[in-house]
Amino acid sequence: MIRSMSIRLRLTLLYSAILALTLIAFSTLLYVTQAHATYNSIRSDLQRQADRFTRSNELFPGVGGPPPAPGEGPPGGPPEVSLPSGTLPGRWSQTRSITGTVIARSLDLSSTSLPLSDEGLRIVQSGSGWFETAQVEEQPLLIHSRRYTTPNGVVQIVQIAFPIAQAQQSLNTLRLILVAGSSLAIIVAFAAGWVLAGTALRPIHRITQTAGAIGAEHNFGRRVDHEGPVDEVGQLAVTFNDMLAELEAAYRQLEDAFESQQRFVADASHELRTPLTTVRGNIELLRRDPPVDPAERKEILADTSDEVDRLIRLVNQLLLLARADAGQKLRHEPLAVKPLLEDVCRQAKLLAPDSTIACDPPSGLTVQGDRDALKQVLLILIDNACTHAPPGAVIEVSARPAGENAAISVRDSGPGIAPDVLPHIFERFYRGEVSRSGPGAGLGLAIARDLVEAQDGTIQVESQVGQGSVFTVFLPATTGAFHS
Repeated sequence: MIRSMSIRLRLTLLYSAILALTLIAFSTLLYVTQAHATYNSIRSDLQRQADRFTRSNELFPGVGGPPPAPGEGPPGGPPEVSLPSGTLPGRWSQTRSITGTVIARSLDLSSTSLPLSDEGLRIVQSGSGWFETAQVEEQPLLIHSRRYTTPNGVVQIVQIAFPIAQAQQSLNTLRLILVAGSSLAIIVAFAAGWVLAGTALRPIHRITQTAGAIGAEHNFGRRVDHEGPVDEVGQLAVTFNDMLAELEAAYRQLEDAFESQQRFVADASHELRTPLTTVRGNIELLRRDPPVDPAERKEILADTSDEVDRLIRLVNQLLLLARADAGQKLRHEPLAVKPLLEDVCRQAKLLAPDSTIACDPPSGLTVQGDRDALKQVLLILIDNACTHAPPGAVIEVSARPAGENAAISVRDSGPGIAPDVLPHIFERFYRGEVSRSGPGAGLGLAIARDLVEAQDGTIQVESQVGQGSVFTVFLPATTGAFHS
């Protein structure tokens, strides 16, 4: 039930419950205080009346007890009070013997006696005063009983009563006012809390509507409009807008990644299909009956071998990209640049016999990296230079200190790279117009970039059309690596 309530209703109920508890506590305290004060005032009046009765009895010995014997009155004292036998002056007054027998009562009591409970009688007999309430002649009375001694030395009990119907009516009226006023205040507070909660939660409602619209439209460019103060709700709106901005950026990245994946699959399928189609066609030629002549058979087998090698290279490149995408960790250890470059150049001369590889690295230069990965990067750059440079061109491989890094460069004298192509050369399967007819699949430079970045390095390219290109790899240099 609580889980199905809206925040607005829960907040309103919470406000109303807090107010109700406060009003109940305040009303109860006010009523109890007023009742206590009212009855204390009546008790004080009853005690004063009892005191006056005792004093009047001392002045008028005939009041409240049997008349004194002749000659027992105070000589020269005031005259005796002339009252009907068994009556007292005043109202709601009564005397009893110490044993509880009614001796006299005021005229307004007629034949009715003021009650005195057994407990009250015992307490009064012990010398303490006693208060109790009773219904006398259909009137609620508060009765005060106390012990006193007459001038004759007789111990008696006087009872003074006071009607409390008006006090009870006043307290009932006060209780009714408190209950009605508190109920009305709670109802008004509930309505006001409902309105205020709705006003305070309106931005959250807009956020909910915006979130629903974004989910339905997949439009992460929308934002929540909030013009109020930067309070908790305002901070929520700002945070929600920031989250939408991050979601929009992530969504764009996912779209780009999905498009790149689609291009990757399409390009990989295209690159793999061509050599596979060639191999299949060559196999069909070899299966012909009558068989082809030995010279043609030799050409077919050589072509098939080349296409298989091409497939192997492409698959190896795809595996390298997969490992890079999986975040494969590379070693970071000191590497001497000179022997590494000499080894790379020696291997490159075997792979590209038609090109001239010039390699003269400095001694004492050391970098932090992975030997196999760095070697793969340099072979890719040299192979790329040999592919685009004219036959017999010189490919220069050099290294130099560059601040806290070491720079390893591969320079060619090829046709260069057009300015509109230059920003895309490290993208997978991207090939510029100059190289589209070449044998590459557009993966080499992408692999080189990923391997360099995995070694905490960077790769840059400088190129001008007609003047060749320079690819430079920057890797962290080992401390103290530079020395003459």
